[in-house]
Amino acid sequence: MSHQADSLRSILFALGANGAIAASKLFAAIYTGSNSMLAEAIHSFADCGNQGLLILGLKRAKRPPSPDFPLGYGKAIYFWSFIVALILFSMGGLFSIYEGIHKLESHEGLESPWLAIGILVFSIAMESVSLYGCLQEVNKARGTRGILRWFRETRQSELIVVLGEDVAALAGLVFALVAVGLAMVTGDPVYDAAGSIVIGALLVLVAVGIGVEVSELLIGQSVEPEMKQAIRNHLDKREEVAQIFNLITLQLGNDVMVAVKAKMRRVAETNDMIADINRCEASLKTAFPQVKWVFFEPDNID
Repeated sequence: MSHQADSLRSILFALGANGAIAASKLFAAIYTGSNSMLAEAIHSFADCGNQGLLILGLKRAKRPPSPDFPLGYGKAIYFWSFIVALILFSMGGLFSIYEGIHKLESHEGLESPWLAIGILVFSIAMESVSLYGCLQEVNKARGTRGILRWFRETRQSELIVVLGEDVAALAGLVFALVAVGLAMVTGDPVYDAAGSIVIGALLVLVAVGIGVEVSELLIGQSVEPEMKQAIRNHLDKREEVAQIFNLITLQLGNDVMVAVKAKMRRVAETNDMIADINRCEASLKTAFPQVKWVFFEPDNID
C-alpha cells in the first residue's frame, strides 16, 4: 500500500521557488521601472501567500478535538486548499487573461525583453526544482498508480494544490518564454498578449480541476479505495468477526474515522463480545495509525 507523503516539504519547496521568482521580478521592476514587471512580481508574491495559507491549514488541522468539534479539525486543510484554488482562479487565471486582452487592445511593446527572458529562464529553473520536490512526495503516495489516477483518488488536498500550481506555473512559464521570443523575433507584441491569455486559460483550467477535487473532500469523502479495501480485508481476517455487513470510512485531513457493522462470533456472553470488539478496534488502529476513531456496531443481520 502507498505511504503518506510529506506535504509540508512540498509546500516549502514551492514557497522557496516562488519567493526567489518574486524577488527576481521585483528587482527587474525596480531596475527597469516596468509596471508590467511590477504586476508580475505582485503575482508571484501572491503565489507565496498561497503556500502560506496551506501551511496555516496544516497547522489548524492538527488542533485536538473539542466539544464543538469532536472529530477534530482535520478538514481545515480542505477549506484552505479550496481558498487557494479560488485565488489561483481569480488572481492567477482571470488576471492573466485580462492582462492579455489589455495588451491586445493597447498594442504595448515589450519592455526590456532580454531581461524578461532572463527572468523567465530563472523562473523555469526554480519551478522545475519545486515540481521535482513535489513529485518526490507524490511518488511516495501514489505507489503503482498513474499520476492522473492518484490525482482523482488522493485525499491530500494540499499536495493536489501544490502539484497543480507547479505544473500550471511551469507550463505557463514555457508558454511565456515562447511568446516573448516570438514577439522579439517578429516585433509583433500580439504574441506576448496571446501568451498571457493562454497562460490565464491554463491557470483557470487547473484551478477548476483542483476546486472540484477539494470540494468533494469538503463535502465528506471516504478514504482512498485501496485503503478502504485493506481495512475490510484486515477485519475479515479477524477470528472474532463472522461477517462484515457494512463499512463506512471518512477522511478527516490526515485522520480517519471508521464505522463498522458486523456479526460477531461470540455473542452468548456480552462481556466476551465487548472484549472481542475492543481487540478488533485496537488491532485496526495498530495496523492503520491514521485511524483515530472506530465505531463498532455488532448485529445479526444487515
